[in-house]
Amino acid sequence: MNADDTIFARASGAGKAGVAVYRVSGPKSHHIASALVGKRTKSRMAVMAALSDPASGAPIDRGLVILFDGPASFTGEDTAEFHLHGARAVEASLYETLSSLDARPAEAGEFTLRALKNGKLDLAQAEALADLIDSETTLQRMQALGQLDGRLSVVAENWRSQLLSILVPLEADIDFPDEDDVPAAVAARAGPAINQLKDELTTHLANSGRARMIREGVSIAIIGAPNAGKSSLVNALAGSDVAIVSDQPGTTRDIVETRLDLNGIVATVADTAGLRAAASDDIEAEGMARARARAAAADIRVLVIDPAAAVPRETMPLLRPGDFLVWSKADLGAAAPETACPERVREIAVSAKTGAGLADLVAGMTENVSREALRDEPALTRARHVKAVQDALAALIRAEANIERGPELAAEDARLAARALGQITGAVGVEDVLSEIFSSFCIGK
Repeated sequence: MNADDTIFARASGAGKAGVAVYRVSGPKSHHIASALVGKRTKSRMAVMAALSDPASGAPIDRGLVILFDGPASFTGEDTAEFHLHGARAVEASLYETLSSLDARPAEAGEFTLRALKNGKLDLAQAEALADLIDSETTLQRMQALGQLDGRLSVVAENWRSQLLSILVPLEADIDFPDEDDVPAAVAARAGPAINQLKDELTTHLANSGRARMIREGVSIAIIGAPNAGKSSLVNALAGSDVAIVSDQPGTTRDIVETRLDLNGIVATVADTAGLRAAASDDIEAEGMARARARAAAADIRVLVIDPAAAVPRETMPLLRPGDFLVWSKADLGAAAPETACPERVREIAVSAKTGAGLADLVAGMTENVSREALRDEPALTRARHVKAVQDALAALIRAEANIERGPELAAEDARLAARALGQITGAVGVEDVLSEIFSSFCIGK
């Protein structure tokens, strides 16, 4: 990616549309816009104009043209936007003409990368923009908007400021080693500040699982014996026939998934192969192995049992606190047998046919996943953020131990902590993570 290039891409969604937005950014963007329109238009003013190929005079389309002068643009560069008809023929003609005018197609995330390098966004905000584009639920949207507004960036920079204030007394001990009372004074000043920052970092680490749950969603595994009603339950939850339902045991061999919105948290619900003591063939055995692995990795397990059948002993140990035991086929009237249900596992009678009990099951799962998700505070949404805070916390623990023993060591640990926290916003070490982050962006963003 050469910052001297002028780049272009469609900034709105792909496919036919009434209106599509095309963005051109770079040093030649305004010159290119003037060539297409035949005159220079005023900046930051939407102008209706006819666009044509300056070489041949062939018309391209009519639409709105808007110029933005850098740095007052999304990328921080001179930018032009064309709001044209969203037709494939228009797009092809426009792209051909733009390429002839010494512009090139943008790579994935290149507009946002330029915004980052020109100081319009920091790294945490760039990640938030990607999360906002990918958001499916209200909580995901709100969390991404908060990060895009800089809530995490402000907190991370405040942590770095605290570290700088911690470094002052540590540096003083290094600069004035002959003063007898300096080490004690350093410990008195730096020690409490380190403790306070450690507490803040620890709290945010403890809440990081909540933020990642909102961003990435949760997994729910539907498990049980063959013909227990697992697939019927999944279909009822999805509101459509996503899983095959049959009276023949072992119909589900591989994992079938559907997605639910549980009060703003995306839940991936997996219908797994039936579990029983012995498989009928190698394929079923593999399906059962995958079912057990999925159950072990899931955030919530829903064990489905037909009350008219024997309780499968091999499935009960898979349950954990917070899981659900569903007595299926409630419309048939069979009474649930007495069973040793694990502690803090909720039992619900459900009929996939009539819908009885479904609302209780969904409400229970929603309560489980959203209990911690409704806090309103800046959050560590990505594994990269968590790793940076963990590294900073470890460095602070070392610094605290070294305050009186070796202030120069404590000062170095404080610098390492500041460097780790700087990675959240990209203040330091930004080049190491750019390719990983921007590979997830779409063309045009």
